[in-house]
Amino acid sequence: MIETDYGTFELIKDHKEAFDVKTFNERYVDYLDQYVYIVGDLSADMLRLKGFGEKDNDKIFDYLIESSTPNAPYFILKRVKDK
Repeated sequence: MIETDYGTFELIKDHKEAFDVKTFNERYVDYLDQYVYIVGDLSADMLRLKGFGEKDNDKIFDYLIESSTPNAPYFILKRVKDK
């Protein structure tokens, strides 16, 4: 489990060690609160974040193929609900 300033997440995938909690906290915007999955990819040394709902998780890899630089570092987080 990953503790961030914006909640607790499960790290599903960390391709090329892309996840850095400090950078994630700096780039996160409140708009992403509505999403269960957060995908981050590094392009030109800049972290881009994109949110996906529970029913849209099958679109994550399509997004990575179509929108990120080939073989770019990326991560996938899943929000852990508070108990």
